Amino acid sequence: MAKRTTTSTVEIVKLDQAIEKVNLEVLDPNLQALLRLLLNKVEEQEKVIKGLLSENQAFRNEINRLKGEKGKPTIRPQTPSGDISSEKERKTLNSEKTKRSKRKNHKITVNRIEKCKIDKSKLPEDAIFKGLRSVIVQDLLIHTDNVEFQKECYYSPSLNKTFMGQVPKGYEGEFGPGVKAYVLSSYYESNMTESAIVKTLQTHGILISACTVSRILTDHKEEYHQEKEEIVKEGLLSSLPKQMDDTGARVGGKNQVAHILCNVWFTSYFTRPHKDRLTLLEILNQGPLTYRVDDVAYALMEEMTLSSKWIHVLKTQSLEKDLTQEAMDELLKELFPDPQAHQKNRKVILEATALAAYRAKPDSLKILLSDEAPQFHLLTSDPASCWIHEGRHYKKLTPCFTLHQIYLEKFLKKFWAYYKALLKYKDRPRPASAKRLSQRFDTLFSEKTGYDELDKRIAMTAARKTSLLLVLRFPKLPLHNNASELGARAQARKRDISLHTMSQKGTEAKDTLMTIAETAKKQSVNIYHYFYDRITQTYKMPSLAKLIKLASVEHSMSPLSFALAT
Repeated sequence: MAKRTTTSTVEIVKLDQAIEKVNLEVLDPNLQALLRLLLNKVEEQEKVIKGLLSENQAFRNEINRLKGEKGKPTIRPQTPSGDISSEKERKTLNSEKTKRSKRKNHKITVNRIEKCKIDKSKLPEDAIFKGLRSVIVQDLLIHTDNVEFQKECYYSPSLNKTFMGQVPKGYEGEFGPGVKAYVLSSYYESNMTESAIVKTLQTHGILISACTVSRILTDHKEEYHQEKEEIVKEGLLSSLPKQMDDTGARVGGKNQVAHILCNVWFTSYFTRPHKDRLTLLEILNQGPLTYRVDDVAYALMEEMTLSSKWIHVLKTQSLEKDLTQEAMDELLKELFPDPQAHQKNRKVILEATALAAYRAKPDSLKILLSDEAPQFHLLTSDPASCWIHEGRHYKKLTPCFTLHQIYLEKFLKKFWAYYKALLKYKDRPRPASAKRLSQRFDTLFSEKTGYDELDKRIAMTAARKTSLLLVLRFPKLPLHNNASELGARAQARKRDISLHTMSQKGTEAKDTLMTIAETAKKQSVNIYHYFYDRITQTYKMPSLAKLIKLASVEHSMSPLSFALAT
């Protein structure tokens, strides 16, 4: 099928070339306004046309499939189109930092020293010994350490019982702690598949099956689950702001959601069937949800647009201030006898009362950095927004006319210049600087360029001032949620490698061990040594939760925030 070219595209190119020859500054103001109106209308119509063409092609492909034919193949371009990454701009901002050579010899452990001697018979008579010159060469020895344990056995006739010596901790079963730690670290840190782990071990003399590797990855992980709970507990109590994000996961062939909760000291994973606000509250609450019916809940219900009728009905009920899940279910059953009716009202009441109960907890989060997904809205009293996500919205704009492209390019330069100013402020926060940056924000995001799509985007950014400028009150707050996105990327790579978990036990093991592996990486802990230490139960290495607590205590010695000057 020949490539379809719209007449409008050709006409836009001609129109664009004609506009470039016109000096807009000398035109009558009324003509300028008229021209801008026409250009924006063309932009609007071109966007609609592109959408209709894409939809029409999808219909054609579906019709062809229904006929038993093939649809249009998806051919990926060699250079990705529609790149909305801000990596280039942020690299420019960091270009002032000088690069240093990365020396590593001081980090290398020397296991043995060998002298490289010279055959003195080949040296000239006047050669003088000038000492030794060291060269470090890294190498690796891979060999088995198979142990035959000979257990002492004693029999007591009086008790009719046999007593037998026990193997050391970690050697239970057919494989020792070295193999078990290797399997766990290879799967969760190196992202090796189970089959690749089996082949590697067999190549080096370990006779192991795929079923055994699977059992090592999923069975007897109660101690690790407890450690994950401690990591999350200390992470939530830590002094630096937390971030949340989510990405897709598959369990037993069905789509679920992997939620990521993290900051610079830890990363934790929770796979759940849904990604609604109640699911996030259950993760943050770290236990069963409770519900509170008070003024905070009523205010949240109003913000979530629950009708005043139902709010009045709730206020007339004789209710305990705090309700369990069972009591809340009974209340909703009384209010809405038909389980299929008033689904939105049920959801609003549940979420508002759960939010009120969570916010009343003394250790609840006050600040949470996330993207603009609706489920994160209202979770905390001070939600923080990501500047990188905000910048992506501008990168998604695709103006047809060169004039509008120039407007967009100029504004993006101002956008990233302001971002750079925020980075400098984080290094040296001052109330006077905060006030100037707040005023500069108002000036920048009140601009009118004449390109309607850009102006709408600018107005939307201006409406998010409170969440975008929370960093002026809390200078330690990151300007982006890259930490949670990197955590989501780790989950995505795991999904690429193993596709899905098959059972709830496997899903919980995956969440727990990924939490430990990613947190160990942030704490600069060798994950193989850590797994080996836990498998052998020597506990020479401190727990990750303890390391998070120590880092938080050290950080809390410096103030986290100050009030914005007024």
